[in-house]
Amino acid sequence: MGSFRRVLLGSALGAAALALTGCVPEAPTLPKYDTPKRTVWLDQGWADPKAAPKPDPKAYDRDWYYHASQGTLTFGIPYEWFLALEQPDFTLWETGLLSDPAYLNRVGFIIPPDNRNAYNPDGLPVGFSKGAPIVDPTTGQPFPNPATGKPFSAIGLSCAACHTGQLEYKGTRFIVDGGAALTDLGKFRTALGISIGLTASALVPGRFDRFAERVLGANPSADAKTALKVQLQAILAKGEQLMLLDQKVGPQSVAEGFGRLDALNRIGNQVFAIDLAVPQNYAPTNAPVSYPHIWATSWYDWVQYNGSIEQPMVRNAGEAMGVAAMVNMTGLKTPLFTSSIPVREVYEMEEFLAGPEQPFTAKGFTGLRAPAWPKEMPAVNADLAKKGETLYGELCQGCHLPPPNTEAFWNPALWSDPKANAAGWRYLKMKMVDVSYVGTDPAQANALAERKVAVPDYIGLTKDAKTPDEQGRYWFGPALGEVVEKVVTQAYNDAKVPTPERPKLDGYRPNGIRAPLQYKARPLDGVWATAPYLHNGSVPTLYALLSPVAERPASFWLGNREYDPKDVGYVNRELEGGFKVRTDLPGNRNTGHEFKDGPLGNGVIGRYLSPEERRALVEYLKTL
Repeated sequence: MGSFRRVLLGSALGAAALALTGCVPEAPTLPKYDTPKRTVWLDQGWADPKAAPKPDPKAYDRDWYYHASQGTLTFGIPYEWFLALEQPDFTLWETGLLSDPAYLNRVGFIIPPDNRNAYNPDGLPVGFSKGAPIVDPTTGQPFPNPATGKPFSAIGLSCAACHTGQLEYKGTRFIVDGGAALTDLGKFRTALGISIGLTASALVPGRFDRFAERVLGANPSADAKTALKVQLQAILAKGEQLMLLDQKVGPQSVAEGFGRLDALNRIGNQVFAIDLAVPQNYAPTNAPVSYPHIWATSWYDWVQYNGSIEQPMVRNAGEAMGVAAMVNMTGLKTPLFTSSIPVREVYEMEEFLAGPEQPFTAKGFTGLRAPAWPKEMPAVNADLAKKGETLYGELCQGCHLPPPNTEAFWNPALWSDPKANAAGWRYLKMKMVDVSYVGTDPAQANALAERKVAVPDYIGLTKDAKTPDEQGRYWFGPALGEVVEKVVTQAYNDAKVPTPERPKLDGYRPNGIRAPLQYKARPLDGVWATAPYLHNGSVPTLYALLSPVAERPASFWLGNREYDPKDVGYVNRELEGGFKVRTDLPGNRNTGHEFKDGPLGNGVIGRYLSPEERRALVEYLKTL
C-alpha cells in the first residue's frame, strides 16, 4: 500500500536483511541504566506536569506538548502494531514487548514517572504520539485492521522526542524541556526492523500468532491473519529497496550515535528520494549534529545551525516531513502535496514554545525559558564566576551577544525593526560566523550549500530553486523550502484555514531559505544543559571546548547520563552499548572555536586561556 512508502530506512534494515539473506541480524547492544531515585523538572516557565489540579487542557500543558501529533508515521507501521511487537530477541518463547518503557529507556527515550495520561494512555516515552487514523495521502484510502475494517492509527515522533533532554546527578534525574535528546535513533530503528522481520518470519514459531492476537483480537480468523501477514510483507518488500539505497551510500556516511542525527540530509532523503520516489536523490548521512536546544528559538530571526530557515511553519512542517509525515508527491488520485500534517496543531506547538507575549526586558522570554543551574548541583563558585563574567565580555559577547539576563541584551540595535513585521514583532538578530573563520567542521553547512536534487517538472519549482543544471538537478535548500511551502499551502486548504489567518500561522514571516557557509552564534543561556558541544556534538564538555584543540578528547563516549558539574557535560567513560565518537572522521571534527595565541581566524577565535581562566568562564556560564 502507498502508506508503506513512508517506512524510515533504519526501521526497515533489520527486516530487509532477514528477508534477503534468511539470517537473523544481531539485535543492538543497549546500555543498562540505574533507575533514578527522583525526577525533577527544571523551572523553565511551564506548568508542573504533576500539579493538582491539572491545568485546563486548552492551556496546552507540558503533557500535551510531549504527545501532540504532527501527523507523522515515523516508524512506518500503525500504532496498534507498535504496541504488539516483541523485542528483537531470537528466542522460541515470548519476549518482552518492544514498547516496554524499560526497553525504550535503554535506547535513550525519556520515561517520566506516572507517564500515563489523557494524551498518552499507553505510557509511551516523551515525544511519541498517537495520530489520526491512517489515510494514504496519494490514494485517499484508509489502512484497515483486517479483523474489524476500522483504520489503524498512526504513531510518530513529535519535536519533543528530539528536543527534550535528561541528565542525572547522584541519583536525581533532571528533565530539560527543549534540551538535546540523548537517544540513539539508529539503534532504535535497527531494533524495530528486526522485531518486524522476526514477526513476519517463520523462523520463530508462535511469534506472528501472538502479534496477530494482540492486533486483531482473540481467536482471529484465518483470513484476517493472512491479510495481516500480507501487510507485514509489504513492509519487508519496501525495506529491501531502502536497504539497497543505504548500502550504496554507506561508505560515505558517518555513524550518529546517542544525541546526534544528520537531520538535514535525512529530511532530504525522505522528501526527495522516498516521498518523491527518485532514488538518485538518496544522499549519505555524513553531517551529524547534536540535537539543538530550542528555548527562545521562536524569537530568533533565523534558525538551524547554519541560519538557513526564517519561517517557523516551513521549519516545523519540514521537520514533520523529515520524520515521515505522509505526503502525496506523485500526483495520482488526491491533489498533489496532500499531507497528514495538522497545520493548526503545528502552529499551537510553536505558540506554546514562543509564549503568549513578545519578549522584553521586564519579563524576558515568556514561553519556554532556559533552565537555571539546579540547587541539587554543587553551588557555583561566585568568585570564579565574577572573573568569568569579565572574560565573557572580553571574549564571547562579540559573537554570542550580551547575556540574556542583562539589560544590554535588550538593546533595540540587537533586534529587528518591529515595523518590518506585519504583527509588529521583533526578532533577535543572529550573529553569523563564516566557517572559514570559526574553523568548526563544515559538513553541515556544506550539505545545504552543495547538495543538488533531481525534481520532476510536475512539482513546479519556480520561485527560488534556480535553473536546473544539465542533469536537471536543483539546489537542495531552495528546492526543499519551495516544496515544503507547497505542502503547507495544501494543508491550509485542506484544513480550511482562511487566507487572512495564514500569515499568523506563518509567524508573519516569509519563507526565507538560504545556504550560507556560516554557523550562527546563539545566546548562551542554559548552555550548561546542552552537552555535547559544537554543532556536531564533537566536544564532550564546556571545559574541553575552552581548551586548545590538542587538549580536547580525540574520542569519547556518548550515552552516559551522569552529569559532570565541574567540567560541565556528561561523564566520559566507556559504556557497554554506548557510542564512541571518533573526531578524526569528517563530519565529526572537533576543530575550531579555539582559544590560542596568534592571529585570529582559521579556527582561532580568541587568545589562549589559562586553566584557571577556563574554570572561571565555566563557572560563569553556569549562571546563565
